[in-house]
Amino acid sequence: MNGAALRWSDEGADWPHRQSSQFIAAGGTHWHVQRMGQGPVLLLLHGSGASSHSWRDVVPLLMSHFTLLIPDLPGHGFTPALPAQQMSMQGVATALKALLDALQLQPDWVVGHSAGAAVLVRMCLNHSIAPQALISLNGALLPLSGLSTVWFAPVAKLMANSSLLAGFLASRAQRPGVVQRLIDSTGSHLDAASVEWYARLVRHPAHVAGVLQMMANWDLDGLRRDLPALTTPVVLVVGLGDRTVDPGQADRTAVLLRHARVVRLPQLGHLAHEEAPQLVADLILQCCGHTAAISAS
Repeated sequence: MNGAALRWSDEGADWPHRQSSQFIAAGGTHWHVQRMGQGPVLLLLHGSGASSHSWRDVVPLLMSHFTLLIPDLPGHGFTPALPAQQMSMQGVATALKALLDALQLQPDWVVGHSAGAAVLVRMCLNHSIAPQALISLNGALLPLSGLSTVWFAPVAKLMANSSLLAGFLASRAQRPGVVQRLIDSTGSHLDAASVEWYARLVRHPAHVAGVLQMMANWDLDGLRRDLPALTTPVVLVVGLGDRTVDPGQADRTAVLLRHARVVRLPQLGHLAHEEAPQLVADLILQCCGHTAAISAS
């Protein structure tokens, strides 16, 4: 697994739900994916900078209802990055389709956090998956506004091409309080143990490089152009305290979609599923039609 951000032999011993982990070669990389539970297939995709660990507290609340499929995206966690030119939304979507084919699974439902939601939208537009519904959790589906759009792409590409920068950023994550401040900047409030999972990721230069490569190749302008063609029903879940993705983006996205509704979560930030796993799990069950399970809990 050369090139992986984290080595399983070093970091995998206490990884959340490690007993459900497997490694599968597909689509040009060697995926770390967790598979557990029973029932219809529910695909959970983390966002940029995270990994499968971010669903750790949601998983026990869903696994009696679904067969859960939770991969680390390329360049994140234990999944090595794709070749640089393939670390785009389209490239990641294509590689993920290859993983599903290798597993011989098609998701009945899909949930994506932040950039993970964008990958799932692209896959639906490609007709490589056909879920009954797509749940976007603080989804990053529209371009940055104003001057940010002008400078973001070239700066991200410059950073992605600098291995020295990835190493510098990873070394800074060793300093006390740096990762805590990074998490606080999302508008979410996580306990120290939860922050430490992110610290273990961003202390690895390969993980940081994978995140930068994905950011550098992200085409949100193209996604916005194609959104009106999306026929999959979409639930846009937005934490009103999100300081990473503008909460108002959900309403602007809904205007572009044929079948969409917005669900607002007061006082929760960008990492809402880690702040309030029970609330988010109940919402997923409700969106997937498991209302009986909610009323019985």
